[in-house]
Amino acid sequence: MAAALALSGCTTQHGTPGPVGPGPDPGQLRLVSFSSCTDTLRHLKGAAKASVGPYGLGPSMITVALGAPPQVAGPESGVGRATDQTAPAPDHSGTNVHEAGMDEPDVVKTDGRRIVTILNGRLQVVDVAARAVTGTLDLGRSRLSVAAVGMLLAGDRALVIEHEYPLAEPDGQRWGGLPEIGSGPVPVPIPAAGSRLTLVDLAGGQPRLVNTLHFEGRYLDARLVGGTARVVLSSQPKLLFPAVASARDDVDRIRRNQAVIDTSTAADWLPGYRLEGGGSPVTGRVDCSRVNLPAHYAGSGLLTVLTIDLNTPLGTGDPVSVAADGEIVYATASSLYVTNSPQWSWPGAGPAADRTEVYQFDTGQSGPPRFVASSSVPGWLLNQYSMSEYDGHLRLATTSNPPWQEFAPGPGGGTESQVTVLGRRGDRLVTVGTVGGLGRGERIYAVRFIGPVGYVVTFRQVDPLYTVDLRDPAHPRLTGELTMLGYSSYLHPITDSRLLGVGQQATAEGRTQGTQVSLFDVGDPARPARTAQYHAPLGHSDAEFDPHAFLYWPATRTVVIPLQAYGPATPSSRPSGFDTGVLLLTVEDRALVPRGLVRQQLPGQQVPVPIQRSMMIGDTLWTLSAAGLQANDVRTLRQTGWVPLT
Repeated sequence: MAAALALSGCTTQHGTPGPVGPGPDPGQLRLVSFSSCTDTLRHLKGAAKASVGPYGLGPSMITVALGAPPQVAGPESGVGRATDQTAPAPDHSGTNVHEAGMDEPDVVKTDGRRIVTILNGRLQVVDVAARAVTGTLDLGRSRLSVAAVGMLLAGDRALVIEHEYPLAEPDGQRWGGLPEIGSGPVPVPIPAAGSRLTLVDLAGGQPRLVNTLHFEGRYLDARLVGGTARVVLSSQPKLLFPAVASARDDVDRIRRNQAVIDTSTAADWLPGYRLEGGGSPVTGRVDCSRVNLPAHYAGSGLLTVLTIDLNTPLGTGDPVSVAADGEIVYATASSLYVTNSPQWSWPGAGPAADRTEVYQFDTGQSGPPRFVASSSVPGWLLNQYSMSEYDGHLRLATTSNPPWQEFAPGPGGGTESQVTVLGRRGDRLVTVGTVGGLGRGERIYAVRFIGPVGYVVTFRQVDPLYTVDLRDPAHPRLTGELTMLGYSSYLHPITDSRLLGVGQQATAEGRTQGTQVSLFDVGDPARPARTAQYHAPLGHSDAEFDPHAFLYWPATRTVVIPLQAYGPATPSSRPSGFDTGVLLLTVEDRALVPRGLVRQQLPGQQVPVPIQRSMMIGDTLWTLSAAGLQANDVRTLRQTGWVPLT
């Protein structure tokens, strides 16, 4: 494990970089410890110097500067009043998440009594019984452009998560700079995204700002268990590489870039923060003692995990960092995993490593997480559903060769998919078992692990649905395969023997033909079968790429997905033209029965408003669009309420 290091006396040290290799084998990403912050900085510099190219370390070399405090308005008077919060809440759906009990941020949340939304820079609270907005909070703006990502809800507290971007270039300066650009203003570093976390008190239906934490680093993802949120950020060093028109060649440019790394300080590498609200702002940086270091170079950035207790005002997040880049976050109640697939390299460094690095944090105790293990596996992950922890093992489904090589000359550019099983041994995640040969010439479009069974969809022209037996982690095996036209890009378990897929119908040549919903019988893993299919010609659904847009309500066996179609979305739809709404299907044992399309049709508009999210509260289907919330009786589909959010 990395030892605790004091942040004091950090001085510039010239590291001796080693050769750049194709990447570590599984289990080689060992953790190393250092005796001082000076040694930590030496490690960061040495690894960066070994990897820097003629144009820098990657597409963005600086995290965002912290902005001025946002101007936050007080709560506005709503058109309704909050109802009695002591009455039992009706049955209601939550955000569709990967792991039960691990809530994920989204733009709308409900506890059955109220609906909370974040749209257009405002948080609004809607009383479900009164069908009215009870309070609105302007989330505020600064000199940075802010884009809401989602929120987490725990009791009367909401944590709003937003990206922050610079609005414009500084006067007389321009962002970045490439070689041979000629004369002009002096370049400044390209700012990357920062993150803003805002804690809101919802008590009484009138939202009130508690305080705000700005943090340098791009937001990756977050999870909530009970009242504790884990927020994962990725930051880059603040290094300004020169735009040198007189550089003789790439070797000269690399030498100049290495000189920039040599003169950097700890402040250039450690992400900063600014805490606002409740008094004078508090500023600081991640302490060097909180930085963990894999022995092998794992990227120029820092992954930082913040721990937020929603029941108390925001603090600094008690940050813990690892010297690595990151992309995909997956979490259980006791572990948090972040993965990184190297995607950027300059031609002289050779091809990017065809491996995914995996970092494990222990979150099983209160307080900040502990960085406990790391490794790498062959190939590239699609999304968080490509990972699953079960009985102490981590299963990962990956495709070898980068996704953009899928359509390279030859049979799929040589792509092939596999499932790897990792087990923790001390500070390493080691390969316990693997099964390959899935979808040669294709890439993964969807994955779902359910207990000891994995389901993998690959596609290029046809869609094989594979079943993988993972009961013996050391000997995973392919047990079944179903080939059909089209593909599923999201898989959802309905029962132990039924699996639902949302994706696209396609021709035998692989040309997509519109949204399809498929029902699979997986009772016998050796013989998976599709028992029903619903096709919306020329349609597409957000649920194909965003699981939060998918809703399944077991009480009525109802599937709800947003749908936009340039043909008949349902048998009762218009015969031609554009149509949009949410499609409702009833799941029977071996059939999918269409219920209809619920639209948000505003007065005076010919085209319905696209719907982003759906939720069930009691017997009412609520749908959210940029215009507002609509209530429909789930049995008759009759509209019973409308709440504008403009």
